[in-house]
Amino acid sequence: MTSNDLDNPATTGAGDTRRTGRASSHGKTILIGEHAVVYGAPALVLPVLDARVVATVTPIEPAAASTGTGTTALGHHLESAVHTGPLDLAPAAVMPTVTAVTATLRHFGSTDQQFHVRVDSEVPTARGMGSSAAVAAAVTAAVADALGETLDVETHHELIQQCERVAHGRPSGLDARGVVADAPVWFEGGRIEPVELGARFTFVVADTGVPGHTREAVAAVRARHDADPAAVDEVVDRIGELARRARGTLVDGDAQALGATMDAAHGLLTALDVSSDDLDRLVDAARSADALGAKLTGGGRGGCVLALASDGEHAERIAAALRGAGAAATWTTTIGDRA
Repeated sequence: MTSNDLDNPATTGAGDTRRTGRASSHGKTILIGEHAVVYGAPALVLPVLDARVVATVTPIEPAAASTGTGTTALGHHLESAVHTGPLDLAPAAVMPTVTAVTATLRHFGSTDQQFHVRVDSEVPTARGMGSSAAVAAAVTAAVADALGETLDVETHHELIQQCERVAHGRPSGLDARGVVADAPVWFEGGRIEPVELGARFTFVVADTGVPGHTREAVAAVRARHDADPAAVDEVVDRIGELARRARGTLVDGDAQALGATMDAAHGLLTALDVSSDDLDRLVDAARSADALGAKLTGGGRGGCVLALASDGEHAERIAAALRGAGAAATWTTTIGDRA
């Protein structure tokens, strides 16, 4: 699995700074492994290929960087749903995007070039779907493409991680890997490998409508670990075992067993105090609709839940139940043979 998921046009040669660069990435969810992965436990990551981020990077002259108020400003210009205007006036919420531009230019030694950066994202923010990493993946690759350059897998990963450190403090690298993978992946120790699938699995992702608080949740787990490392290490080890068990169920095509691991993982994440009333309500609603398993996905304390359905029709019933329980939005994603 590499960053080749990004749709880069053919280059015109290294050093060409007068081309428009384009690249894309996508969202992700975590099947098993939230928080425990920070302490070295493995995790399973599901790409959400239909939730796309597209970045378009166009070279500009300094005077062409419109502020949107009838005046102009020097420097890069950003156009996105979060901020439109000069990059150096961007709010804290888009500082990871600013880092994506500046770090990539610094990597290639092209700090004098100025760009108009447009970001079109279908990945909701603060929902545990890897929005910041997906934007970073697309923007870094698009800036490189605008320079007539390409990023190898590991360089691309490190640039995304630089952005993720701005967004989340001490990222595991899981999001950075997941948003450029085109199939489910096993993540352990910063490395990824593809996961074999013995059947088709259909999941429903539901948004609580409440932003997740990844940095806060990670810090809270860290504080618990500092206070009682043995207790937290035990939970981490159990989550790691669930991840290994879940991988086996994917290989075997055993949806019932996979659902059981998801339910158990939610219980352990609740024990780490990273769930919430909103998440628990949607998990309960999914189970009431006979989901094979349901759990929070992502950093927690808001964000999304992930439910496993027996098939597409069942997924529709689960999604309806989740919306009836207050979900702001739902998505259905299928892995494995779609035929």
